[in-house]
Amino acid sequence: MLLTVLVLLPAAGLLLRVLQENSKQRDNVQLEQDGTEYLNALVPLISALAESQSAALQGVATEPASVTAAVSRVQIADDKFGKSLETTTRWTDLKTKIAKLPKVTGGSVKIFTAHVEAADLTVQLFDSVRENSTLNRDPDADVWFLQEVVAKQAPVAVTAVSRMSDLANMAIAASGQTKRTLTAQFSYQVQKVQEVVGDLTDGLQEAVNDTNSDTLSGNLVSNLDSFRRGIEAANRGANFGGAPNVSVLVTAQSTLQTALSALSGVVLKEISGLLDDRSDTLTYKRVEAFIVFGVAVTLIIVATLWTRGRSRQVQSALAGESGRDVSVQAAGATGGGNGPANPYGNNPYDQAPNYGEISNYGGGRERSGAVR
Repeated sequence: MLLTVLVLLPAAGLLLRVLQENSKQRDNVQLEQDGTEYLNALVPLISALAESQSAALQGVATEPASVTAAVSRVQIADDKFGKSLETTTRWTDLKTKIAKLPKVTGGSVKIFTAHVEAADLTVQLFDSVRENSTLNRDPDADVWFLQEVVAKQAPVAVTAVSRMSDLANMAIAASGQTKRTLTAQFSYQVQKVQEVVGDLTDGLQEAVNDTNSDTLSGNLVSNLDSFRRGIEAANRGANFGGAPNVSVLVTAQSTLQTALSALSGVVLKEISGLLDDRSDTLTYKRVEAFIVFGVAVTLIIVATLWTRGRSRQVQSALAGESGRDVSVQAAGATGGGNGPANPYGNNPYDQAPNYGEISNYGGGRERSGAVR
């Protein structure tokens, strides 16, 4: 029994370590899944804020319906995951800032600046979600590149494209130093769009090259085509080095926002699928560990019982052999009939002489003459 315990203890300790590591990985996957669901609610918000910015610059004072719906979705996500992802404080500040946007007055520059601040806070919220959910530290290359695209590059691309379009429109209506300032800001946003689009395209290509998904490449094709067409239109409208074409930029902005929203949806779906597969694998490994441990325990118990049974059989056999040896010795040491016991057994060469029965000994011999 002691040997069984000594064998089982290390096995149980190994199982415990395996289960602890498995549980840690499962918890981390669950956190990433929570972050993915939160990002799924955030994506429409960044596009809605871009729409709100353009509408406000055109004199629309009321909040667009898209913003109201997007804020509601993010609120639901934050109520569900805000504590684990540590986003509640940041989201509360952003929601307050968004609620004040329709009340901003004082000219296009002031309205534009207020929307830029809200969009920047939204981008920061994207960063908080990807960092606190550990998506930005995912060990698989495909998931890492995909989260980089959807949570970092796509939001920046949406804001840069919308600002490029609106700055071009603002610069046309401005004059003097204000016009020069707006033109410089426009040029910066054009360069920003080119930079982030290059990073986004490279990230998607890396994800496709390293993915285990059978559907990622096919799902990205049509959305990437739409995205590229939007970028080409934006470049034509920007007319870098010359006067921008506002109408082309507005059309390109709409096309890009639609393409990026669709692209983000595909990317998030792929991330979710990859994480689900990993979770299933970890569950299988957990069950497998229990099965292996159970089989090991069963084999150890069976081996112990078999060893103890064999030990009893050997002891019984030895006891039987010992009993037979004693009876043979007793039979050999006992004399036959009613005579005395012969200490030398029945060997005729080892029998002691019986001096009282030798003929002519004592009374059998002739007495000497002296006696007579």
